[in-house]
Amino acid sequence: MKMGQGVEWGLHSCVNMSWTPAGEAVSSARLAEFYKLPAAYLNKQLQALVRAGILSSVSGPRGGFSLARRPEKISVLDVVLAIEGNEDAFRCEGILRDAPGGDMDADYARTCLISQAMRHAEVTWRTELSRQSIAGIAQSIERRFPEARGNTVKQLVGARS
Repeated sequence: MKMGQGVEWGLHSCVNMSWTPAGEAVSSARLAEFYKLPAAYLNKQLQALVRAGILSSVSGPRGGFSLARRPEKISVLDVVLAIEGNEDAFRCEGILRDAPGGDMDADYARTCLISQAMRHAEVTWRTELSRQSIAGIAQSIERRFPEARGNTVKQLVGARS
């Protein structure tokens, strides 16, 4: 399965917002500048996160985006689904129906061993992503790179604080 770059951008943005002081919004322009990303495309990804209830959008001169819920309540899967959609990565088309010995009435999505293997892999993948939270990733980054949080907050909201 291949995910678009918006997933990476959304995850990094959520981690950054988990570090900002309560009540501080981060503009998409500042995030885009921070990562040297196209602002309009990043904003589109952030809007998808707003629609999913992951981010809140704040209007006005000090506006921008902030987490809509606590970072430990936002999973990596939440961000992936908000940006990529909730469709299954593998869709059984039931090609066995037309194969020799095929049964036109069979539910091959349920009985085909290839379909079952692919579904099992997807459930495992989604389960693992649902176990990873934005808070957990942020904490791991802070342990590995102790200066990351302070430097990031200074760059993203320091000039306004």
